[in-house]
Amino acid sequence: MILYFHPLSGHAHRAALFLSLVGADFTLAVVDLAKGENRSPEFLRLNRLGQVPVLDDDGTIIADSNAILVYVARKLGRTDWLPDTPAGEAAVQRWLSVAAGQIAYGPAAARLVTLFGAKFDLKEAIARAHAILKIINEELVERDWIALDRPTIADIALYSYIARACEGNVDLSRYPAVNRWLRQIEALSGFIPFEKSPIGLAASV
Repeated sequence: MILYFHPLSGHAHRAALFLSLVGADFTLAVVDLAKGENRSPEFLRLNRLGQVPVLDDDGTIIADSNAILVYVARKLGRTDWLPDTPAGEAAVQRWLSVAAGQIAYGPAAARLVTLFGAKFDLKEAIARAHAILKIINEELVERDWIALDRPTIADIALYSYIARACEGNVDLSRYPAVNRWLRQIEALSGFIPFEKSPIGLAASV
């Protein structure tokens, strides 16, 4: 497997993290976004949206980070990470939708402003981040993992942008259950960290 990747992309990190956690045999191919390599004809043949990550599994091309999580779990038969029961799969899918929605437009968007100068309203992004983090914290007060009684791809989909939320000026100190959950993920065998950037609240850490 080849994962087309950028070290500052939380979407790319979640895909690489899951591949590492399940012990998949994969290599990273870094796409230089600053040089526009994601807009090259070669890359656009892999993903017309010009986004990382993209997984090439011996010619089977999977674009989109959450799609990669699902594909890898199914390909490797990892029902521990993605259940094959209707209720279990639905519980996981609920949080994949949150990762693609509230997380993308909350902590991820706030970080895009501070790190890359994205043209989002930073105050609005921070407010959205706190709104979803409050809900996630309440969920995690009641259980150790976000979807089921064990880690699933739902936890991996949420992790990266929450872990680096401080880089977008989102203060995580008011969410003790979230911080406990972050440490639990970081203690998993095969964990690989998301590259840190000294910006936002992280600049003073």
